[in-house]
Amino acid sequence: MEVFKDKEFLETLVKAIVGNPEKVSVDRTVDEMGVLLTLKIDQADMGYVIGRKGQTAQAIRTLLKIVGAKNNARVNLKIYEPNGSMKGAMRRQEDNSLDQEIDTSSLDDLTI
Repeated sequence: MEVFKDKEFLETLVKAIVGNPEKVSVDRTVDEMGVLLTLKIDQADMGYVIGRKGQTAQAIRTLLKIVGAKNNARVNLKIYEPNGSMKGAMRRQEDNSLDQEIDTSSLDDLTI
């Protein structure tokens, strides 16, 4: 029976780039779609793993696809984002600002 090293590979890679390697954990699930690796890291390290414009996360996903192809498996990465994360909070704040009514009363007397 062949042992897949995708989980260990991901843990080693991420621990090397984050500031809190002791908080890195990976859950591995297998279903008909392939292997899903769920990465959980400290919130402060999210920027290191995602990278500028998502480039680091994309590079990690590419490496995992190579590891999966070597083992004839489809490997996908999910980066766990807790509900209280900054990105989620920013999204909620943007949504709330869109719902607020804009005061246009100062434009009522405007003539062009």
